[in-house]
Amino acid sequence: MASTILRSRPANGHAAFIPQIRKLVFECCDRWPSSENTRTYLFTNLPKLAANNPHVEIVVRQRIHREPIIRGFYVNNRDKVIPLNGLSLPEITQKISLLLDASGAKIKPLKRKNVVSTTEAARGFWSGLHADRPVL
Repeated sequence: MASTILRSRPANGHAAFIPQIRKLVFECCDRWPSSENTRTYLFTNLPKLAANNPHVEIVVRQRIHREPIIRGFYVNNRDKVIPLNGLSLPEITQKISLLLDASGAKIKPLKRKNVVSTTEAARGFWSGLHADRPVL
C-alpha cells in the first residue's frame, strides 16, 4: 500500500500571513500650517515605518494648498482615506496603524436587517379615516 501525504495550502492565519494593505500614500502641502505635524512625522518616522513594513509601498505626494490626507490601498482594490489636519504626532501614528491593520473590506452594520412581512398584519392597518368619531 502506498502511503499518502496530506497537504494543505497556506492561508491567512495558518502557515502564512498575507497583509491586506499594499500601498500608503501621504499627501500634504509644503506651506500650509495644518500640514506641519504631517511633515514632521514624515521627516522623523518615515524610515522606521518603511523598515517595519517592507510589504507596503510608501509614497509621499505633494498636495498644494489642501489639507493633508493619507490613503491606504488594499489587495481587494479598495482604498481608505483619512484626513490628518490638526492631528498630533501620536494621533497620526494611530491613524497609520489603523490603516495598516485594516482589511480594506467595506464596513458592515452589526445590527440585523429588519423583518419584512409578505402578508398583511393580523389586525389590519389603522386609518383615521375609517375610525368612528370620538364622543365628547
